[in-house]
Amino acid sequence: MALKNLCSVFIVLLFSFSLFFSKAMAEPTFVQSKLIDDKFYLGLNFNNDGTKMYTVNAGAGTSDAVIEYILTTPYDISTAIVNNTKGVSRGGDTQATQVVFNNDGTKMFIVNHAGRKSVDEYLLSTAFDVSTATFDSEIIISGQEKRANSIAFNNDGTRMFIAGVGNNSQVRIHEYSLSTGFDLSSTVTHLNTEDLISFQSHIDGVTFNYDGTKMYTITTMNDAQDLMYQFKLTTPYDVSTLSLEGTYTVSSVSVSSREVVFSNDGSKMFIIDDDPDDLVNNKVHEFNLSCNWSIIDGACDDPITTSDEGKDILSSIESQTATAKQIAIQASTPVLNRMYWLRRHRNNDQLSDQNIRLNFSNSMVASLSNIVPISNNTNEVLDKLSDDWSFWSEGSVSIGRTGDTSTSSSKKINTKGITLGMDKKINKNRLYGYALRFGNDDVDVGTSGTNLDTESFSLSVYGTFPHDDEKFTEGILGVSTLKTDHVRKGGGSTRTGERDGAQIFGSLNYLTTYKKEDFNITPNLRIDLSYTELSKYREKGTAALVYKSQIIETGMISAGFTISDILDYNSFTFKPNGGLELGVDFSPSSDATYRYLSETTEYTKSIGQDSKNLRANIGFDLLTDNGFSIMSIYERNQSDNSHSDTLYLGFGYIRTDDTEYAMTLDNDKASLNYNRDLNGFDIKMSSNYNFMGEIPDYGANLEISNKF
Repeated sequence: MALKNLCSVFIVLLFSFSLFFSKAMAEPTFVQSKLIDDKFYLGLNFNNDGTKMYTVNAGAGTSDAVIEYILTTPYDISTAIVNNTKGVSRGGDTQATQVVFNNDGTKMFIVNHAGRKSVDEYLLSTAFDVSTATFDSEIIISGQEKRANSIAFNNDGTRMFIAGVGNNSQVRIHEYSLSTGFDLSSTVTHLNTEDLISFQSHIDGVTFNYDGTKMYTITTMNDAQDLMYQFKLTTPYDVSTLSLEGTYTVSSVSVSSREVVFSNDGSKMFIIDDDPDDLVNNKVHEFNLSCNWSIIDGACDDPITTSDEGKDILSSIESQTATAKQIAIQASTPVLNRMYWLRRHRNNDQLSDQNIRLNFSNSMVASLSNIVPISNNTNEVLDKLSDDWSFWSEGSVSIGRTGDTSTSSSKKINTKGITLGMDKKINKNRLYGYALRFGNDDVDVGTSGTNLDTESFSLSVYGTFPHDDEKFTEGILGVSTLKTDHVRKGGGSTRTGERDGAQIFGSLNYLTTYKKEDFNITPNLRIDLSYTELSKYREKGTAALVYKSQIIETGMISAGFTISDILDYNSFTFKPNGGLELGVDFSPSSDATYRYLSETTEYTKSIGQDSKNLRANIGFDLLTDNGFSIMSIYERNQSDNSHSDTLYLGFGYIRTDDTEYAMTLDNDKASLNYNRDLNGFDIKMSSNYNFMGEIPDYGANLEISNKF
């Protein structure tokens, strides 16, 4: 019984500690403070990307100024260095309290606490450079507010908000409309005054989240607890619809909190405070948030709905889904190219697309020796294979782009891969084989530095099954492994993660050929299927996300045709070819489920995959009498909102019985050898290059020998 009670107590304590740490993770985490000079500071802001910071010195009289800092690391206040100072006093005891900018930084707005009781508008000839600011216009707000402490705008500048304390017994926010966004010379109308005295006894700062669904105020309590308030607005930017979500105490780091601002993605928070008793302690404080735009436990929103950072998150999820589909296509396409090449050359006895021999002594890549032909002197395994086996290789490079949408960022896609294969010809029209592809897909999401780098390995078996000399069915069945390194950037924060995946894919292609002399036209009908499972993973960093495992099922049916011709010349054969194919994607939607690391609430986004695409290609084969061959295909793939351009390139050399080529990679040296039997004499030429040494080591050898 005692043991049972002890276990119960332990479970209760464990649960209590888990709640404590969960609560601690959900609140802002203090990072660092930055000392500023001994002036009276009330205002704080940043430019759009966090590479500049601005403080407002409310010196009163003629000493009011906006100080501009350069941040060598975005949103890292420890790197802030004073760059410019702009005086903003316009006569009288103005006492500037906050500075804000329009969206592109070509306008600056100052609200004044005393004296003129105005909002001043400045034009900046260089965006976000306060040294280029010139006064343009003003509005007087003394009719609504006697002691203005802060100013904010909505996203398009058609709503302006002034926070003030009136005669000290009032706490309120005034809302104005502007007939032209961010233009005080247009018609400015006072719409509403919202009294906050039931929530707080003072107000110093006001700001909003990215879409105006949350409002934040901060209060200086004069030696009592400084508090920050988070409100939810049921109507964006309508303060009359506010409800309090909670408060956060900032007195632990702040003496007299004056203004609060956020990074552009809401993952960082900054507070400026001044010590009225000791001005040398004026500081800017930096905090990390465990979920974007929230300082309150349990008040996080779906991260995809949080401004441009949310667009990057959605685009990243879309990229993971699309990459899984593309890997199956990329693994199948070289094999289809190979079978197409074989059909065009099925009357040849030697069907190797390449015969450059490779030797890898490095253990990391030694397994390749079981796939590609190895020099007779260094690999005895492949020598035991029948002469009926042919070997081939193909490399591809693809560059693509997907445009942005209202909810998702643009994507730049770079893909490269190499496929190594071997197949066996059973008769003129029938064969089977194996292919191994090594691929890399690199996707740049948006403009903030978010990136996905996926390495994939695909192994497939393939075969052709003729119905007669002109009609074929081709099949591919394969498996792939995926490993993706994720980097998500925004608001001066970097989050990283790794995700694995496994895939099975297949392709079935039916085609027939119509011939007229050396000219061929081949219509085809193809279906491609794949099933991919991506593992769960979690990010590391500020406002980190956790993703559950994701299932991606894809299906596409395509119809088109290819044409080819044969042109014979004295010393080579040229075979141009081209094709056109229309595909309809009938893939079901794939659900991605994610949450903030600090929260238990999960969000699910359904990623649609159905689309139509048009694929066109043009290429050629070049075969010379001495055995050298080139295969080249350029392909353009165009879908609803994206496109890709891919170049496939293969080289080959069909060696004669008395000639051998070998390329050897031996730890830090690469060598190329040429052997030939000439009238009983063995001629050997070799060259090596030490590419890992600080001083390159070149070498060349020539050997001639004979046996008597």
